[in-house]
Amino acid sequence: MAFGVEELRVLRRALALALHPGPASAGDVQDCFRLAESLDEAMCEGARLRAFLVADLGRYRAALPGTAAGYLTLLEEALGAGHRPTADDLAALRALRGSPAAAALLDRCQALAEQDVRARFAQGARTVPAPAVPPSRTRLLALPGGAGGPEAGESEEPAKPPQKPAQKPGPAPAEPPAPEPASPKRPIPTPGEVFPRRKPAPPAEGTDSRQLAAG
Repeated sequence: MAFGVEELRVLRRALALALHPGPASAGDVQDCFRLAESLDEAMCEGARLRAFLVADLGRYRAALPGTAAGYLTLLEEALGAGHRPTADDLAALRALRGSPAAAALLDRCQALAEQDVRARFAQGARTVPAPAVPPSRTRLLALPGGAGGPEAGESEEPAKPPQKPAQKPGPAPAEPPAPEPASPKRPIPTPGEVFPRRKPAPPAEGTDSRQLAAG
């Protein structure tokens, strides 16, 4: 990415304002905004160009070794556009190391790959949190008697938890009163008891026995 004379002037003014804050004119502010827009546009164009070169590079790599000359030229152009060599690029260059141009590109790509690995490792070392101290597997117990306690080599029995005092038995619950005996049920009277049968009246005295027989 190259800057023109006017762009370099605006960039120098922006750097001066960043190092020595002070009032900036409206023209300076507008120039900084235009420079920022130009940089964004140039970066987008560079990303589109790099994507086009990488896609073309994959087609040339798939057609190796017949496209070795075009592949090496395209790979060098892609590296200039910001492409970082991949494992497929390194494998293709190792297969073409008989060519001086391929050997030179292989050394360059290996150096770039090592830089990327170091950068990822350094970034990972900064982001990985410190290992947490594992909690103790056993509960620490105070040694009775201070320095006169058992030695480190002797085994210590864990302290027994204090026993709870036995609870006093409470008063026994009052027994419920015994149920009263049920009164015997009276038997149902029979019809003979309700309506007693009348006895016949005895015959009057002096009545002739013959009348009784005739009657």
